[in-house]
Amino acid sequence: MTNVEREEEWDRWMRAAIAGDNRAYHRFLTALTPHLRTIARRRCSQLGLPPSEAEDVVQEVLLAIHLKRSSWDPARPLRPWISAIVRNKLVDILRRRGRHIDVPLEDVVAVLESEGRADSTDRIDVEHILSRLGDPQRTIVHSISIEGTSVRETAARLKMTEVAVRVSLHRALKSLATFYRSENA
Repeated sequence: MTNVEREEEWDRWMRAAIAGDNRAYHRFLTALTPHLRTIARRRCSQLGLPPSEAEDVVQEVLLAIHLKRSSWDPARPLRPWISAIVRNKLVDILRRRGRHIDVPLEDVVAVLESEGRADSTDRIDVEHILSRLGDPQRTIVHSISIEGTSVRETAARLKMTEVAVRVSLHRALKSLATFYRSENA
């Protein structure tokens, strides 16, 4: 059976279910559930949700379909209506979870320790790369990219226009990219 045929069959069963045919409704839900599981597992994986959330999504979608089945317009295809419900239930789960991310403490400590060791090496690398630039490009890149000074402040300090600073920064970064690529090729 093709996807189109399957969706047409689902449409027929849902129309019959809305008209009161309980058998058609049961067939529809039975046929739809494995499809929902596949979608829920894939979407949970894509969103970084644990696989255990997939079954919750399926159950919430099935409940929403049951409660909202009268809102489906039989003149329209069923699949987009179901897809919207799945999307909304996934959004609900993401909202409930918030932005909570579990990271083992050991991983954080390892990253912080490695950053502490890399600081002096990184500083030497930056100075080495910037030494390839002449003034005022070296000063502009250091001021904006390393110190975090604004273009306006850098322009005022160097007695240049903001446009000239932006152009010089762009050219300097392009030169640095070329230099970096040639050294790491």
